[in-house]
This record gives sequence, structure tokens and C-alpha cells, in this order.
Amino acid sequence: MNDSPAKRRLDPDEEALLLGTIDRWVERDIRPIVKEYDHADRWPDEVVARMAEFGLFGATVGPEYGGLGLPATTYAKIVMRISSVWMAITGIFNSHLMLALAIEKFGTPEQKRAWLPKLATGEVRGGLALTEPDAGTDLQGIRMTAKRDGGDYVINGTKTWISNGIHGSVFALLVKTDPHAEPRHKGMSLFIAPSGPGFRVGRKLEKLGYKSIDSAELVFEDYRIPADRLIGGVEGQGFYQATGGLELGRINVAARGVGIAEGALELATNYAQLRRTFGKPIAEHQAIQLKIGEMVTRARAARLLTLDAAEAFDRGERCDLQAGMAKYFASEAALENSIESMRIHGGYGYSREFDIERLYRDAPLTCIGEGTNEMQRIIIARQWIKRNAVA
Repeated sequence: MNDSPAKRRLDPDEEALLLGTIDRWVERDIRPIVKEYDHADRWPDEVVARMAEFGLFGATVGPEYGGLGLPATTYAKIVMRISSVWMAITGIFNSHLMLALAIEKFGTPEQKRAWLPKLATGEVRGGLALTEPDAGTDLQGIRMTAKRDGGDYVINGTKTWISNGIHGSVFALLVKTDPHAEPRHKGMSLFIAPSGPGFRVGRKLEKLGYKSIDSAELVFEDYRIPADRLIGGVEGQGFYQATGGLELGRINVAARGVGIAEGALELATNYAQLRRTFGKPIAEHQAIQLKIGEMVTRARAARLLTLDAAEAFDRGERCDLQAGMAKYFASEAALENSIESMRIHGGYGYSREFDIERLYRDAPLTCIGEGTNEMQRIIIARQWIKRNAVA
């Protein structure tokens, strides 16, 4: 449920100026280096520093804490534009913003004052640590425990597939404070967990795509944390706090899908006008036109669904239905457009020298992240039936 207050929309000129700055940065600084960093799976230090200068680590954080306070609509457009060239780097600030959102939305006044200004500037970076080896979509199946010991909690367990796991220094950590609670979600709590004794990185996880951002295993062994790091100060609220940011998270993944779908379309459009067969550009062949026609429509529909969800979020409305539809459709559009663009490129599409192979490797992640598309379809159906119940 989105219980955040409604956010103001940016003035069109203000938004255009911001997006224009992002566009120029992407073309000048990102496009020339993306192949080198992606193929080497290298952490992009200079890119991260520049994102901090732009304020992207505080993009959705309130201005009272030093953030930009951007509405979800503008934030989604930024993610779309960056993802059309290099989707992976949007994960560096998105996971971080999910941590900030959990604190801003549910934290105590003291927690907000202590953490949000540092998170907004990127002085401290981190992410959301939910997934475990045996618990992904089923968050209630987590096994990590936190036991009260005087004024502290002692945490034990392992998290996996955690974005920013290596280069981050603080995480929103979902644990079981009451492993025997029924229903299970009532025994879950969310902590602000900075790096320290008992907290180590287990290993970096190698991936098909989504390179240059560290996905890691985090291991906690008798990790001791003060009780005042419990978000909101009350046990048993962690499940709702963790899932409370998933609407914005799904809008972000949808925006990534839009970016990939539009980027793949742009690459296919350009290549089809340059590549010639049988005496004419392949863009003039009906078979290619059929593919491009479908790609244009998918990309446009994905964009509109995503902005529809973002606008509902900005109005402070519950938008799990809209966010689920946007995430589902846009991620499938990314996958389909990347495949069709690769096929339009022919043999060159399979070459590491051409950008489409990166989009093709990155696209499948959007169908998995922030809840699988199988789960999205169930959420969509249940919400639709609930809202259209027969009297």
C-alpha cells in the first residue's frame, strides 16, 4: 500500500532541463565507455561519483533531508533514459533509494535525521537486503534471525543477490525476530545494518548480464546491532516495511524495461536503414517492417503503462495493480524487443562489438527482479477481481 503523501509534479521546463542534463551525460560520458566496463564487469567509480554529483542517490528523498524529492514520474523518465544505453548502473542508485525509502517512510525521527542526509548525498551508500538462498519471492520464508540481547540484537544468517553488496556500507536488513510467529509475517522486522564486526561479504555472484554492479552474498555471524537500528522501533513490522517500497521498486524495473525496449528499437531502426540486402536497405523489406512495427508499439505501450503507475504513486494512491501491470508488460517488452533487434542485426547482433548483445543479456533480469512476472500476473488478477467483485 502506498501511504506516502502525494508529490508535486515538476514544472515542464524544470523537468526538461533535468532530463536534458541526463541525456547529455549519457551520450558524452556513458555511451563511449559502456562496452569496456560491461565486458570487464568493472565497478564504474567515476560514473558513481558523477551520479552522486547529480543527486541521483537522493533522487526521491525529501528536500528536507537534502534530497531532490523527485516525483516517481520524473524518476522513471530518468531511469528510462539511462537504461536505454546502460541499464545496470540504474541499479546502483535504485537499490540505494529503496533503503532510503524504507527509512523515510517508516523510520523514527531520529533514524531519519541520522541516515537520510548521508544517503541523499551518496556519502553513505547501500541497498535492500531481503533475498536469501531459500527465500526470494516468498519473503516470509526467510531464515535470518535477530535475537534481543540487552540493548542490542544479535543477527545470524545469509542474504544473497544483494545489489551494492560489495561497495555498499549499509543495508535495510529483513530478519525474523520471532521465528515461531503465525502468520509468519508478524515475526519479521527490518533493521538499518551498517558494515561492522560479524558482517562480511561472502562472494561476488557472476551473472549473464547486469554487469559492473556488484551482486553479492552477505554473511552475518553474531552480528551485534543496537536496538535503535530497528526501523520504526517496533518489532513485527518488517514485512510491511520491506514490501511497502515494492510499488516504487516495480515502477523502477518497469522503467528499466522501457529503456531497454526503446534502446533496442533505436539500434534496430538505425541498423535497418544502413544494412542493405538485395539492392536496398533492409528497412524497406516487409519482414523487417513487421518486426519494427511491433517493437514501436510495445515500447510505447510499456512507457504509457509505466507513467500511469508512476502518476498513481505520485498521487499517493495504492498502485500495486498499475505497478504490477507496468512491471510485467515493460519487462516482457524489453525481452521481446531485444530479441527482435538482435535478429534484425543478423550475425552482427551476436557480436560483442555491437550494443544489442548487451541489451539482450540485460533484459531477462527485468522479468525476474522485484517479483517474477509469474507472480506479477497473479497479483494483477487478484487485484482486478477484488476491485470488480460481483455484488
